[in-house]
This record gives sequence, structure tokens and C-alpha cells, in this order.
Amino acid sequence: MGSNGETQWNTSEIPAEEPDRQLYFVKKAAGIVKRENDRLGRMQTAAVITFGCQMNARDSEKLSGILRDIGYQPVESEHADFVIYNTCTVRDNANQRLYGRLGVAHAEKKKNPRMKIALCGCMMQEPSAVEKIKKSYGFVDIIFGTHNIFKLAELIVNSYEQQGMIIDLWDNTDKIVENLPVERKYPFKSGVNIMFGCDNFCSYCIVPYVRGRERSRRPSDILLEIERLVADGVKEVMLLGQNVNSYGKKPDYGMTFAGLLREVEKIEGLKRIRFMTSHPKDLSDELIAVMKQSDKICRHLHLPLQSGSSRLLKLMNRRYDKEQYLALALKLRREIPDISITTDIIVGFPGETEEDFQDTLDVVRRVQFDNAFTFIYSKRTGTPAAAMEDQVPEDVVHERFDRLLKLVQDTARSRAALMTGTVQEVLAEGMNEQDASLVTGRMSNNCLVHFPGTPDMIGGLYRILLSECRGFYYIGRLYDQEAEKHE
Repeated sequence: MGSNGETQWNTSEIPAEEPDRQLYFVKKAAGIVKRENDRLGRMQTAAVITFGCQMNARDSEKLSGILRDIGYQPVESEHADFVIYNTCTVRDNANQRLYGRLGVAHAEKKKNPRMKIALCGCMMQEPSAVEKIKKSYGFVDIIFGTHNIFKLAELIVNSYEQQGMIIDLWDNTDKIVENLPVERKYPFKSGVNIMFGCDNFCSYCIVPYVRGRERSRRPSDILLEIERLVADGVKEVMLLGQNVNSYGKKPDYGMTFAGLLREVEKIEGLKRIRFMTSHPKDLSDELIAVMKQSDKICRHLHLPLQSGSSRLLKLMNRRYDKEQYLALALKLRREIPDISITTDIIVGFPGETEEDFQDTLDVVRRVQFDNAFTFIYSKRTGTPAAAMEDQVPEDVVHERFDRLLKLVQDTARSRAALMTGTVQEVLAEGMNEQDASLVTGRMSNNCLVHFPGTPDMIGGLYRILLSECRGFYYIGRLYDQEAEKHE
């Protein structure tokens, strides 16, 4: 291994530059897999199992695209010839879930000794996690991280040509490799990475340490990718970054995130634009103005609060206080009245008092969030918060969590009820899992609607009358304007 995890090959035929190097290894891996298929008398299968956020989901589409081009048949479970776990490490329970799934994969490998198991993603950037895998899960074949997802084909070839566990981990990178295969989960919508990494260093968060420092993609590369997606039938894109509001700062492209949105809006045939996640400290008046004027940007903004206590926000290194957050959220409500604001809230951060918690409840009441993802604080080794004294007792945290959850649910129901009886544009995303006569779709504000329909409607945009609100989703029906006139 080289100092950055590069494998030392003894041949001059391997291209030095990306993506040509990886495309070479895709072909080489395809030859290996074909020989295995011929030996087995069947096509080998592969499963990509994803934990975590939208960024991980997009990474998994890239992994799936590489596996497809190598020649694997996709399946959904560990009963496969190749299983790759794309890991999350934001909270400890994500780590524990992986260990449980590895037990399932080990049982499969005992039945199929030629099976290969790979681990990648955020958890693999934690040295302690990798040491545990090496010590207790020696049946794993390949370990790589967040910075070299694009190297999957090369690592597969390596694993066939060498004995033992392959470990290829980079501490950081400024490399962004374009134009590699991608296998989209949905034909009509897609995530698009606009940047990678994070420079915020919130005191409770492991992400900057495992995802690396901020780096933005070139605007021209982003726009070209979206144009190709639209030409392939995509109607909705979600622009992805740990903090999209910082887009273009590193490297300095002379283009803000709001400016990028203006360019994306110009793409003919694109119907909807989403993005996440926005950091309150960087949410500009320019971005609010672009959202307000746009016909394509969805009426939804995810704006993580984390705590309503200015004292705790300072300890969290969030770089805004309660009043600044409130002013921003209320300005959004005023400028874009139909916007849906969702958020993240942590309960039980070290040192949280009842007064701090009441500040959080106050923000929820005043902003009236359309939804909130509420989390119990999870100590992440290696973050400043993990070393803080005055950790909150577990019983107190759970009691506060229950109170917060009830308030969030009550305010979300009240917000949702306001739209009952209105007609909204809905993107049909799939058939309802509980009722085969219903299609499930998503409104611009990210709320779900179930309405009578058929599979051929999936991927289309429809005007739906929201006839009934059921708390967090709606029951609706296709809106027929002419029929309405005669009723």
C-alpha cells in the first residue's frame, strides 16, 4: 500500500488519471466476475445495504452503478455473492446496527465461502471502529471509507488477486472523480452532490472528521449532470451537501448557492428542485429571494435548530443564537407563506437544564415546524462534546424527549390541516404498500399524499385535491376542474 492507500501495481497499462483508471478496473473486474459466473453456471448477485443520510444514499447509487457495470445482478438482502454495507456513524445505534447485520452476513458466508463482504462509508473513517472490525470480524474482505468510494472496482480486483482483508482508507482528499457509473433508485428523481465534506465542526458531530473538509464541485459539472438526468427522464433533483449554503466557497467559484440555483432553474424539462441541508448561520437573503421567486424550487426548507437555548447553541458551536434563528425562521414564513420548515433537534446535550429545554419548546411553538427529526444526544468519541462534564441523566432525557415529541406532533398536525381542501401538484412516487389501489406521491412541501391510481402513473405530476388530512399525510383524489364546476 502507498501512503494514501493506493495499491502498488506492477503494470504500465493502468491509466494514471481518473476516471480512466477506474473504468479500466471496471472492465478488469467484469472479466473476473464473468469467469466466476461461468464456473458457477449462474449470474452472481450483489447487495448494497445503506445506513444514514441522503449523501450515503447517493453514494450507494454510485456503488450500485459500478457493481452493475462489473456484471453483478442486484438483490436486496445479504443472501448474495457480494454484500457491501455503506455505513453511518452519526449516532452509536448506527454502529450497533452494522454489527448486527454483519452477524447475518457471516452466517451467509459460512454457507457460501466465496462470498465477499465489503464495508465503506463514514463509520470506516473511525480508527476505533476499523480496529474492532479487524479484531472481531475477520471474515470481512474489503474496508474503504468516504473519500474513495469511486475505487470500488479497483478494490474488488485487488481482493481477488490478494489474500486477506483489503483496507484502503484515506485521511482526507481534495479529489472529486466525475463520470463514473450510477444506478439510480428512481427513474424520475435523483440526488446530485454539489459538494462534499463540512467545515462547521459542531461540537457533537463526527461528520467533519469522517467526511473531510468542504469541497465544491464545478458548476459546469453539476449542470451537465442535471441536464443528462433530465434527458434520461428525471423530473426532480435534490442538490446534496452537508451545508449547501457554503457551496462555491472552496474552491472559490465566484458563485453562491443561490447563484447555482438560478442556473439549475434554467434547465429545460426540469420540474422540481430540492436541496439539503441548510445551516442557519449561512442562510442568505439572496437565497430566500431566489426561493420566493422560483417556480421550480420546492416549498420546503430543512433548517436544523438542534437547540433553542442560546447557551447550548454556543457550546454546540452552531454560531447563531435563539433570537437569530427565530428571526430567520419567521422571515421565511413571512416571505414565503406556503413554505414547509422542518428541523433537527437534539435532546439531552451535556449540561442541558430544564430552562434550556423550555427554550427549545418555545422555538417549536413560535416557528410551528411542519415536521422535526428529534434525537436523543448520542456521545460520539472524538468530538468535543463527548468529553464535556454534566452529561444529562438518561431518565431525564427520555422524559424531555417525550414532551418534545408530543409538541412537535401537535404543531405538525395543525400545520398539515391547513391545506385540507386545497389542490396541490403531486409527484407520484410509487404504489402504496398497504393499499394496492392507491398511489403514493409527494407534494412540493415534502408531505405525502395517497390517492387512487395505477402503476403507469408513477413518475408523473398530477393535480390532487387534498380531501382528508390524517395527521402527517393526506388522502386525495385527482382533481378534475370541469367536474368541479358541475357539482
